[in-house]
Amino acid sequence: MKDLIAYIAKALVDKPEEVGVTEIVGEQTSVIELKVAKEDLGKVIGKQGRTARAMRTILSAASTKIKKRSVLEIIE
Repeated sequence: MKDLIAYIAKALVDKPEEVGVTEIVGEQTSVIELKVAKEDLGKVIGKQGRTARAMRTILSAASTKIKKRSVLEIIE
């Protein structure tokens, strides 16, 4: 899951070297934290949060396949 989010985020931003993804794994749920450069934050969130919502949908679909719940948090 972590690699999937990193791949998508690096494709969206101007500074892919500053993309950082950490995963906090729990029993049922894993939290994936995405950190990007300040000037790339708008690109990752998108207009009215559409891009972020799309990333969360993809993450949710991939998580269902491994029978786990994943949550994406975009950190400023």
